[in-house]
Amino acid sequence: MADASEREEAADPEIDIEALENEGDIAADYIEGLLDIADFDGDIDMDVEGDRALVSVVGATLDELIGDKGEVLEALQELTRLAVHRATGSRSRLMLDIGGFREGRRRALSRIGAEVAETVKKTGEAKPLEPMTPFERKVVHDAIAAAGLRSESEGEEPYRYVVVYPAD
Repeated sequence: MADASEREEAADPEIDIEALENEGDIAADYIEGLLDIADFDGDIDMDVEGDRALVSVVGATLDELIGDKGEVLEALQELTRLAVHRATGSRSRLMLDIGGFREGRRRALSRIGAEVAETVKKTGEAKPLEPMTPFERKVVHDAIAAAGLRSESEGEEPYRYVVVYPAD
């Protein structure tokens, strides 16, 4: 088993874990304040995933904070990123999840990406997908890359979408 110093050496030197944990703390305080003001219950979990802080609100039913298609969650994430930016002076790539919505969406989008990749492999034709949020596009791009194909985002927000291309 690797000791702490070996794990630190193996970690990406470009990622400042301490700064990401600080972002998570600031975001958690901000979200906790919003929950208190709105009189919502929920516990806050913090983690660092890759090169971003991840803050999750878990526990109670928080559908009002997610919205029909995650639009309220997206808005809360942007507000939280602004709060972190105001406190740190640095742009944040923080990810906010509420009630496991993003994790469930990630699994569904990974399946969709894998299915579309198979279709494109069979037909040999490029396939555009429906417009998606930046988070959703990233998940699909990752699934397409894992299937050995290429994808690109096209269009303008909020109608930006992924196009999956056959292998060259």
